[in-house]
Amino acid sequence: MRENGAPKGRKGRVLTVVGRIFLVLFTIVFLFLFSLVALCHTLLTGPSDTIRDQVVLSAMQASATKWLPGLFLDDELVEEICAHSAEVQEEIIPMGAFAGSSGEENDISDRTDTADDAFADEWADAVDGMIYKTYSGSSFKAYILIIKDPSRVYVGTSSDFHDEDVKGDRIFDIVEREGVVAAINAGEYWDVGGKGTGGAPIGLTYSKGNCVWDDGLKRTFIGFDEDNVLHAFNSMTKAKAEDLGIRDAVSFQTGNVLITNDGENVTLYYAEGNVGMAQRTAIAQRADGAVILVVTDGRTASCLGATRNDIIDLLYSEGAVVAGMLDGGSSAMMYYEDYYTKYGIDPAELDEYQRKGLTNKYKAFTKPRHMPTYFLVAPES
Repeated sequence: MRENGAPKGRKGRVLTVVGRIFLVLFTIVFLFLFSLVALCHTLLTGPSDTIRDQVVLSAMQASATKWLPGLFLDDELVEEICAHSAEVQEEIIPMGAFAGSSGEENDISDRTDTADDAFADEWADAVDGMIYKTYSGSSFKAYILIIKDPSRVYVGTSSDFHDEDVKGDRIFDIVEREGVVAAINAGEYWDVGGKGTGGAPIGLTYSKGNCVWDDGLKRTFIGFDEDNVLHAFNSMTKAKAEDLGIRDAVSFQTGNVLITNDGENVTLYYAEGNVGMAQRTAIAQRADGAVILVVTDGRTASCLGATRNDIIDLLYSEGAVVAGMLDGGSSAMMYYEDYYTKYGIDPAELDEYQRKGLTNKYKAFTKPRHMPTYFLVAPES
């Protein structure tokens, strides 16, 4: 006979064990969250303004964490930190210092076959008319793809944007539908709290010679004209874009022009202050016409991410004479078809998305994002 209050057989023992497991798990989660909040409080309110600004601006890079600084700091201070990060310091370098430069304004389209000795032999062993490589910085890893023929690079869209209920494409969907060999994420889109559907872009957008979106919002404008010259402007109107003969372009927030040239000098737009570390995506063009695509990793203890200035330095080292930042954070993705076979990389060292074609490590709590626009690379003709 069982005594009063004793567990009722096997079922009672199972319930007791399950209850204890849930209690332990709850305690672990609570302690983790408490430690995380305490760490954020220390970093954001501690004695180091540099660390504070770094944390604030890194949090502001992702739509899902923009609310975090406001838990510990006044809104006015957060706005002040963000405003300071938007200040730029220009560094001007003569165009003649860049390989393949003729010194003539808007002459990039004529330079593809006239690069000097610095680039003369690099295409001898190129695969798919492209060069793929990686670079490890102090706080990030970058994935770099250089495309010799700029006419192969264009903007692909997930739909005609007429139906607001249609989700954007995941990167694997659009590369299969378009039949391309490579892709990176491109323009800005509505993404409230990291839960956006990617159904439509933000800002003026062109694809395959047509204006596919114009909501009148002023953003950084990045794209190619009919002569395959890449442009980066702090704002753009449809009328000016038509005058320039823009064929493919996207928009991304404000203040994301990284490098420009006037045919005589190249200007690098370094951030005056801290801008935070993040996963980033950028597009650039060299003086010989070759296009540079860059995506970086981030959001891990060993790989925090890249700053704006890191990207500028990297693109400058690759010979970029014009460049713009694209959407980043969990949107930052580069696809290159079967790259690990082409470059002798052991697929056992890659994660599930990399084995499907992503070169970078996708870091998010969801599957790769739905997005409206991508810069795509067509196969060699």
